[in-house]
Amino acid sequence: MQKDKHPDYRPVVFRDRAAGYAFLTRSTATSEQTIEWDDGETYPVVDVEISSESHPFYTGKARTVDTEGRVARFERRYGGEGSG
Repeated sequence: MQKDKHPDYRPVVFRDRAAGYAFLTRSTATSEQTIEWDDGETYPVVDVEISSESHPFYTGKARTVDTEGRVARFERRYGGEGSG
């Protein structure tokens, strides 16, 4: 890699305030805010609006689509089975 072309890749804490969840990973994201992590070190912290702890798909609160209702509506609208 060429020097001075790539951003710094360093440990960063991502925090989901809605779920009260934070995780430490490596990233090029920058932030003026810092947080003291469990290991006693201070890292930059980036607040995110949604993470795996608050996303409906991962929490099991995802809305399911009523496919049977759609089929019944289609059959009522277009004549149902065997009308042809």
